[in-house]
Amino acid sequence: MSEPADGADPDDAARRAACMRLLQKLPGLGIERVRIGWCDLHGALRGKTLMVSALADALDQGVGMVSTLMLKDSSDRTVYKVFEPGLAERLPGFGMANNLLLRPDPVSFQLLPWADGTGWLRATPCFADGSPVPIDARQLLRQALARLAASGFALRCGLEIEFHIYRIDAEPMDPMAAAWPGAPPAVSMLHPGYNLLSEAWADRCDAALRIVQHTAQGLGLPLRSLEIELGPSQFEAVFDATDALTAADQMVLFRNGVAQALRRAGYLATFMCRPPFANIMSSGWHLHQSLVDGVDGRNLFMRESPAEAVSPQDAGAVLSPLGGQWLAGLLAHAAAGSAFATPTLNGYGRFGVNALAPRSVLWGRDNRGAMLRVLGVPGDAATRIENRIGEPLANPYLYIAAQIHAGLDGIERALLPPPATESPYAPSDQQLPSRLGDALAALEQDTILCRAFGLPFAEHYLQVKRHEVQRHEAALDKDDWQRREYFSRF
Repeated sequence: MSEPADGADPDDAARRAACMRLLQKLPGLGIERVRIGWCDLHGALRGKTLMVSALADALDQGVGMVSTLMLKDSSDRTVYKVFEPGLAERLPGFGMANNLLLRPDPVSFQLLPWADGTGWLRATPCFADGSPVPIDARQLLRQALARLAASGFALRCGLEIEFHIYRIDAEPMDPMAAAWPGAPPAVSMLHPGYNLLSEAWADRCDAALRIVQHTAQGLGLPLRSLEIELGPSQFEAVFDATDALTAADQMVLFRNGVAQALRRAGYLATFMCRPPFANIMSSGWHLHQSLVDGVDGRNLFMRESPAEAVSPQDAGAVLSPLGGQWLAGLLAHAAAGSAFATPTLNGYGRFGVNALAPRSVLWGRDNRGAMLRVLGVPGDAATRIENRIGEPLANPYLYIAAQIHAGLDGIERALLPPPATESPYAPSDQQLPSRLGDALAALEQDTILCRAFGLPFAEHYLQVKRHEVQRHEAALDKDDWQRREYFSRF
């Protein structure tokens, strides 16, 4: 790899130096191959596995990737007619199943703790001229964060992720029974559930939980706890808060790594919200967020003291004026934002009365029935908003970007939140969408959110997700459709 010329872009010079450092240290790590990974629209990692001898060329020139990978629904069907005219007008740079380039980030290098002699690099999809593809989810979060930074702010996020782990009993691998998507494996439970935070159940599941622990820690993720959740074979992982982009990257690495490591040991980890069995409990993804000063990192949601002459149900009793405006923005765009927070048909079965999941567009103080749970007291540097609308299959880049655009709109328009709820399941409140199709309709009508993401991406996202909805509506056995679409694939 050549040295940068005088006058070269300093960012390019820094990247070249990072590439050289990576190539120099690889011989001492026993690396035989490197996976080049990219997170698709649905939050799943895709990529290619290169022999270590090919890495220098990949860092310098990129790795070819067929463009249709960015145009697929959750079953891997390409939504667009890529060999017919007109696609390039809708999505410039796409057409005829042309090639894109994956540009690896040398700073992202990881040793995969479950795969001997294997490294991993995050990559950005680019056009032939090196410019990032604008409909890439991670690029969209970077743009949202740049918008936030231009106002002097940054965002910190903490993750609480619920998921299920099963023991694989039999794999349906008969080629005569292959289908698109294929049938999931037969599984059995690791614990019978309905014994929240049971130490006995945790000990019973120790072998699988140790794999989760060692995988997360081996990837450098700030795992805080592993817990037994209420439902059968259901678990929760909690992570320390970090900056928003890092948190999104960590979510992708956790889901991908845990699923692969457990599969090697005969387990299936699924982040499907509602696995296809009777008497299960839905899994959620609770996203904690706090706006901080972009220079000194001060929590801008925190109040030093309560606002004067306000009731305990007023946002000013716990949140700064800025925090109240951010809260109001999240509420104003809740219906449209649910298309990113809960992007599968399956996830909408989670929203019900008294289900520890949200049903209505409202907030509450330390209230687990509310969509937005505000935590903290005046003077508490950990003051934050917990959004409980998300499902664990959400693409973290899009989910967090939607939070940023909604919160910033609340600040820019100086919106005021309503009083906190004391009855989160009252039927008179504004309801969240109850189906994915309704959430997509709300997104299409939310011109502020669509323009913030960019109309080409918004139209692309709507087309891809509506294709998913249409296929489900056409399915004769809708339960089997969801088993095949989500259970073992995500």
